Amino acid sequence: MTTQGAPTTGAGALRARRQRLGEALGGAPVLLAAGLPRSRNYRAWTYPFRANSHFLYFVGRSLPGAFLYLESGRAELFVPPAGDDHALWHGPTPSGDELKAATGVDAVRPLTELEPAPGLRRARTAAPQEEATAARLGELLGRPVRAHGGEPIDPASADLALADALIRERLRHDEAALAQLRAAAAATADAHAAGREASRPGVREAEVRAHMELAMARHGMAPAYSPIVTVHGEVLHHEAYDGVLARGDLLLADVGAETPEGWASDVTRTWPVGGPMSATQKGVYDVVLGAQREAIARVRPGARYRDVHRAARKLLTAGLVELGLLRGDPEELDARGAGELFFPHGVGHLIGLDVHDLEDLGDRAGYAPGRARSGRFGECYLRLDRDLEPGMAVTIEPGIYFVPALLEGPRAEPFRDALDRAALARFADVRGIRIEDDVLVTAAGPEVLTEAIPK
Repeated sequence: MTTQGAPTTGAGALRARRQRLGEALGGAPVLLAAGLPRSRNYRAWTYPFRANSHFLYFVGRSLPGAFLYLESGRAELFVPPAGDDHALWHGPTPSGDELKAATGVDAVRPLTELEPAPGLRRARTAAPQEEATAARLGELLGRPVRAHGGEPIDPASADLALADALIRERLRHDEAALAQLRAAAAATADAHAAGREASRPGVREAEVRAHMELAMARHGMAPAYSPIVTVHGEVLHHEAYDGVLARGDLLLADVGAETPEGWASDVTRTWPVGGPMSATQKGVYDVVLGAQREAIARVRPGARYRDVHRAARKLLTAGLVELGLLRGDPEELDARGAGELFFPHGVGHLIGLDVHDLEDLGDRAGYAPGRARSGRFGECYLRLDRDLEPGMAVTIEPGIYFVPALLEGPRAEPFRDALDRAALARFADVRGIRIEDDVLVTAAGPEVLTEAIPK
């Protein structure tokens, strides 16, 4: 098991990112907020702090309460002063000179000097979702600032010119970002190896999760999102860990690491507990794996991501026919939407500084201009519909799930002629299978960043 930590993004790479953003906006003033820690039951007890991703992208450090101010090619970092007892409870903080050298900004100044900064009231802003940060921004700017986020963003509450500039800058990853993504993938590989080793009959899901998180911690990393470690793979976002593994179960582990700078990995593997897969489990697994391999092969420059999704869905539908779970012509069944009874989500999403990268900017980031979400069930959850370009990174994560709410509910009614109920009973030991990798778009074709994790 390797234990190398993530690299640190150098000042030169951070300066280049800020310069590109400034050029895109013609040197107009920009104010980016790191955000504030959120209290739990009382003020001094806070949730672990992670800076807003736009701030992280250009600063590379989580600095609570800090602001990055850009104007006419100059970058200044404004940080709140440490309290008199800060060192007592939290240890020493980096000096202004240390922060300046590490981030490559032109100046590091106390936050109190931000208010009279030239151009501040004209500054474009990308506010984190925390209301407290938005309120503080409003005080500084002398105008209301509403925290943005969600799908879609509200044009009245977001600076669309800045949003578009951030999207253009962050859609394609530079070499420093790729180094972070590869480090996250390496930690994730160790985590999945630890999870497999810990998966034995009688072991609780929580113990498997603990082994996986320990492997990440050895790299100095933490989970990029709430891990999914469950024998109930039919629950897409199952976040309880109270189940006990039994021989013959399939364990679905959707677990990815995050570097200290916030760069994420997102990987799902499904493996058997206590022995080989049953014939039914292996049959479904092979269909999902075949669809995933075909979808990955289509991750090339110029490919439309929605077409990647549809190719995976068609292969899954055809596989369900081969397994006897669906009856009829695969093309016709796909056109009718029968496959979505078993594959009810999109094939993946952007990945980068967040596990769902840029989604705080909603579909403006995920969908190219002129494109909108489908009204079709399943496809309506597709988070990305852009033409792929070199430097973009996406996940590819098809799955087949036996969800009672779908297979026994009203959504299955139009497919009474196609759904083989007797076959469903024979596949009761499957529950849910998903296989997910992180894939980089390159001029030479797809590069699977998480290829080292067995499947």
